[in-house]
Amino acid sequence: MKDILQQLDDRRDDARLGGGQKRIDAQHGRGKLTARERVHLLLDEGSFEEFDMFVTHRCTDFGMDAQKPAGDGVVTGWGTINGRLVYVFSQDFTVLGGSVSATHAKKICKIMDMAVQNGAPIIGINDSGGARIQEGVDSLAGYGDVFQRNIEASGVVPQISVIMGPCAGGAVYSPAMTDFIFMVKDSSYMFVTGPDVVKTVTNEQVTAEELGGATTHTRKSSVADAAFENDVEALAEVRRLVDFLPSNNREKPPVRPFFDEPDRIEPSLDTLVPENANTPYDMKELILKLADEGDFYEIQEEFAKNIITGFIRIEGRTVGVVANQPMVLAGVLDIDSARKAARFVRFCDAFEIPILSLVDVPGFLPGVTQEYGGVIKHGAKLLYAYGEATVPMVTVITRKAYGGAYVVMSSKHLKSDFNYAWPTSEIAVMGAKGATEIIHRADLNDPEKIAQHAADYEDRFANPFVAAERGFIDEVIQPHSTRKRIARAFASLRNKSVQKPWKKHDNIPL
Repeated sequence: MKDILQQLDDRRDDARLGGGQKRIDAQHGRGKLTARERVHLLLDEGSFEEFDMFVTHRCTDFGMDAQKPAGDGVVTGWGTINGRLVYVFSQDFTVLGGSVSATHAKKICKIMDMAVQNGAPIIGINDSGGARIQEGVDSLAGYGDVFQRNIEASGVVPQISVIMGPCAGGAVYSPAMTDFIFMVKDSSYMFVTGPDVVKTVTNEQVTAEELGGATTHTRKSSVADAAFENDVEALAEVRRLVDFLPSNNREKPPVRPFFDEPDRIEPSLDTLVPENANTPYDMKELILKLADEGDFYEIQEEFAKNIITGFIRIEGRTVGVVANQPMVLAGVLDIDSARKAARFVRFCDAFEIPILSLVDVPGFLPGVTQEYGGVIKHGAKLLYAYGEATVPMVTVITRKAYGGAYVVMSSKHLKSDFNYAWPTSEIAVMGAKGATEIIHRADLNDPEKIAQHAADYEDRFANPFVAAERGFIDEVIQPHSTRKRIARAFASLRNKSVQKPWKKHDNIPL
């Protein structure tokens, strides 16, 4: 019996070594952790239960039958993050470059199936050279099976991808279908075709970092949601994100103890909005002062900075925040900001996370580039996302809410539940100057008359009371009482239920 137990221990030790000590040292030399080190950092200490440790590939071509490492290049299993169940897979670059074989993919699929069955998040740690060329179409079939699981799990359980090494070719499409993608600076990259292929086909010279590094995908493409300095920081932030999210689409987000009064008064908000309507201010200051303990988890911070998305807690409960940022492009809506916000709103709606919208928007960004880029259709994505959402929605207009952008930003007309406005807000078709030049075109040559018309327009429309008179604004509130008002609003909406006509699925303007 002792011999059998010793044999088991020996086989486990061998499997835990992955590709061997030499390759582990090389992984560490690149500033990267091994697959198992990442899993143990991500999960609560001692909670990891591994599956399929002894699985090997079945390929016999190209001499592959002579090398059959246990685990086949991916560590899979389940554990807990702050006591809550999650499923995880972590690709092992020390084993055949983390390449995906048919059995490697089957291990991932098994974990994803269990996550959906048991209603728990899926966290994928990607560090792979791509498809295992020796297996040919079997490897591609494995990728296809994983993709199908991503699709079926979408909107059912949260899916988080952490890119901690190469992720190229078909491998990028699995993370692309997940809810959140995190990258590590200088050691991870994502692209469909690598620099060598790009050079051959288009004659463009580009490095892997320039083509698909963390900076590229967080600032330019919006493929990734955030980038971190190293593996340790990235995994710590994943743990923090999971704390905000529900385990599945049938559960409410977790409620944690809070040490912040829901009716806290914030006098500094009374002077947040400058007297000059063209002077910017930082909307993040408002978000931090509304959140429990000033805790804000921002999503896609480096992309489309004219709109802010992320999670806060109100009375210990998760709330998704969408806010125009007057510090960048005056908070205007454009192609990138509409896409960013629409994706976030749809995620919140899928997982029953209430949405708080903070509005200071002068309209949509004009210009040939925007029109040629399809700002109409991209703007419609955000409009559609808000309009189809059934979660509790509270909107606060702090200053400008002009034209179609007013409607798009979670207005009463899109079934927002509570719509508040500060006394500093201006709800109108457009600003006084533009409106005056259209309405009083005949007086354009008389500056004094135009100035008087503009002043009259501002007196009549540059305030929240016309909208309030029509019931489009539920209440004009004092800025200092904003946290109290939104906390009470969300508390009253906890049992909100909306019934919609049956449909197979909607057809959002992609």
